[in-house]
Amino acid sequence: MAQTFRRSANTVFIVTLVGLVLMVGGLIGLAYALQSSPYVTRAFEARTQPIQFSHERHVGGNGIDCRYCHTSVETSWFAGIPPTKTCMNCHAQIFKDSPFLELVRSSFRDDRSIEWTRVHDLPDFVYFNHSIHVNKGIGCSTCHGRVDLMPQLFQVQTLEMGWCLDCHRNPELYVRPREAVFDMTYRPPADQRTLGRRLVAEYKIQSLTSCSTCHR
Repeated sequence: MAQTFRRSANTVFIVTLVGLVLMVGGLIGLAYALQSSPYVTRAFEARTQPIQFSHERHVGGNGIDCRYCHTSVETSWFAGIPPTKTCMNCHAQIFKDSPFLELVRSSFRDDRSIEWTRVHDLPDFVYFNHSIHVNKGIGCSTCHGRVDLMPQLFQVQTLEMGWCLDCHRNPELYVRPREAVFDMTYRPPADQRTLGRRLVAEYKIQSLTSCSTCHR
C-alpha cells in the first residue's frame, strides 16, 4: 500500500506543533507584559492637576515633611488630602498675589474643596491601610518614589497584586528604621537583609499573604 504522507510530514507536523505552542506561549507572555506595562498601569505618567503644585519645590526645595500635608498617614488608612487652609498657612504671606494661586485663594474664600486628580488609585476591592505600613517601617518613597524630585507627581510602581505580594513575602528587604520612614533620601544599607530581619522581629511584622488581608 502506498504511503499517504511523505516521511517529511512527521518533521513538518512536529515543527508546526512546536511553533504553535511557542506562539501561544509568546502571546500569553506578551499579554502579561502588557498588563504590567506603564501603558496599562499608568506608571510614570504625570497627571495634570488643577494647580501647578510641585512636590519637588515643597518637599525637596523647602523641606516640608510629608506629615505636614498628609496629616492622617500615621493614624488612618487614608493619608489625607490637605485642606486649603494648610496651603494658606504659608501662601497667605508667600506669593499671596500670584495668579497661579487664585484657585487656592478662591477655594479658601468660598470654603470649596479643590478637586485634585488622584494619582495612586487602587481598585475598590483592594483595602490598603497607610498607618499600618508607616508604623511597621515602610518608607513613603518605597511605594511613592522620590516625590521630592517630582515637579509633577506620578506613580513609580505598578500597584498590582504581584508587587504588593513581593513585599509581603519578603518584608526584610523593604523595612527601614521608623525614624527614616519619611526620609526621602534614605538608602538601604549594604546589609539590608540583616537589618531587615532584626526590624521584622522588633516591629513584629507578619508575612501576610492570605486573600482576606487586602480583599475584604
